[in-house]
Amino acid sequence: MSKDVKVSGFTFVRNAIKFDYPVVESINSILPLCDEMIVLVGNSEDETRGLIESITSPKIKIFDSIWDDSLREGGRALAAETDKALQKVSKDSDWAFYMQADEVIHEKHHKALREAMLKFKDDKRVEGLLLKYVHFYGSYDFIGDSRKWYRNEIRVVRNNAGVKSFRDAQGFRIDNRLMKVKPVDAEVYHYGWVKPPSKQQEKQKQFHKLWHNDDWVEKNVAKADEFDYTGIDSLKRFTGTHPSVMQKRIAEKNWHFDFDPFRKRFSTKGKLLHGIEKVTGWRVGEYRNYKII
Repeated sequence: MSKDVKVSGFTFVRNAIKFDYPVVESINSILPLCDEMIVLVGNSEDETRGLIESITSPKIKIFDSIWDDSLREGGRALAAETDKALQKVSKDSDWAFYMQADEVIHEKHHKALREAMLKFKDDKRVEGLLLKYVHFYGSYDFIGDSRKWYRNEIRVVRNNAGVKSFRDAQGFRIDNRLMKVKPVDAEVYHYGWVKPPSKQQEKQKQFHKLWHNDDWVEKNVAKADEFDYTGIDSLKRFTGTHPSVMQKRIAEKNWHFDFDPFRKRFSTKGKLLHGIEKVTGWRVGEYRNYKII
């Protein structure tokens, strides 16, 4: 990134082709910010490793991993893979920039991220950087706007031996305590809920196995060839632009999803809480796995 600060990107992925993860786009979206990019490739049923090898950058460092599929309590397998990837980061890096395989950074946010990593490099009180989230759902035209979607999470961590992935790898902690972070005016575009309906349904079957046994999955995951996107509680139209690395994927989208943003599926309590948030910006009882300083 710069002679003044060294940044390592890190991610993990498994069955990227089978489940249609935009992992190449994810990696390419932060490569300009990184001096190296650690990619931990899990034991896959497809050509995931070849897909990662197709990224023509000397910054890419690929490592192989065997997932422990027995770690089903709270999605711990995902945290274990995150920690493995973080351990591969160069010891002299100042920051480690974490991306999941369905997360992408818009190039318009590169400047703010660079500046934050430089600004807080030597301020040891700052253990991580907090980014905002935009969650796409069903298609590239709609985003979630209800309480079910988390609004912020840590994605840049100080390269500290005490940093560990927390629970199902959504965020991080140090010795199981909240990390001290600074917010950055930058967003993570989360595309995990935008896939062809057949791919999404297959992903749901496999993904729930990271939390539950086969009997639970058999009883609770709908038996269908395609995922039904219509049961969502609330969406709004996305009016911004997508990252440049996503343009080809978006142009090749081959399914249709439409939604009436005025249709809401809230309980009475949910409707009240949603209304409070829309008027005041305050999310009552919001879960925060971090401490803003």
